[in-house]
Amino acid sequence: MVKGYWVSAYRTITDPEKLAAYNKLAGPAVKAAGGQSLARGGRVVAYDAGIAERTVLIEFDSFEQAVAAHASTAYQEALAALADGVERDFRIIEGLD
Repeated sequence: MVKGYWVSAYRTITDPEKLAAYNKLAGPAVKAAGGQSLARGGRVVAYDAGIAERTVLIEFDSFEQAVAAHASTAYQEALAALADGVERDFRIIEGLD
């Protein structure tokens, strides 16, 4: 089965408290949905139009599982806590065979 990934590249963090509230809710929501954090907030080197800000990579057993995790009630609650606290580029991508 082809894996699914969440890729979040943060452009700006305007409210660290909202980000902390989101992290408190998002971690358990992702884990409950079968996600595994591969990278979260470590060192970043950006090239081209990239911004060297917080980057997160989460792996799921399938693309469908990754999409369902984003739609879950628990993760939607985390997003509500985040609100306008950050500007980020969030994508769900399908891995390779």
